[in-house]
Amino acid sequence: MRQVLTLVLVLVTVATAPAFAHEGEGLAGGFMSGLTHPIYGLDHVVAMVAVGLWGAVLGAPALWILPLVFPLVMALGGAMGVLGIPMPAVELGIAASGLVLGLMVALWVQAPIWVAAVLVGIFAVFHGHAHGTELPEAANAIAYAVGFVIATGALHIAGIAFGALNGVKGGSWAVRGAGAVIALAGAAFLTGMA
Repeated sequence: MRQVLTLVLVLVTVATAPAFAHEGEGLAGGFMSGLTHPIYGLDHVVAMVAVGLWGAVLGAPALWILPLVFPLVMALGGAMGVLGIPMPAVELGIAASGLVLGLMVALWVQAPIWVAAVLVGIFAVFHGHAHGTELPEAANAIAYAVGFVIATGALHIAGIAFGALNGVKGGSWAVRGAGAVIALAGAAFLTGMA
């Protein structure tokens, strides 16, 4: 329990950084840029944590499938962005990911694993495309991608860890509450593109 609370505190601290990591600033570099970039964008943080939370809500095998699907499909979206393949409404898709995935957790939606994986994959394409488009030519693309995937995985694990509260009395309500907060953040991104 103490480890979960420490993890939540770290997430709250990280989430106070500027939202929207998709402004193309401060990306010069490689591994460290990739590692820090996802956690400086609140829109990315809430969606990644939601993926882990929803995996925890659904239980095995979603607990590990959803956090694997997201970075794999995100890499595809990133490659599309690097190649300059246009994709409409990227920021809208990213904002919607927080709202929809947060609602899946808040409403305790027990979707079949394939539906959950497809939904997570769709949102992963938007997140990947945004970051692939912004990857500066000066950056070491492979090192950046490795750092980015590690940070994304860490955020998924944070969601899974918080989802472990299901095992304690009243824990499911804490998890649902976290989903509601994520959904509200997504709604704020959608309404104001905060």
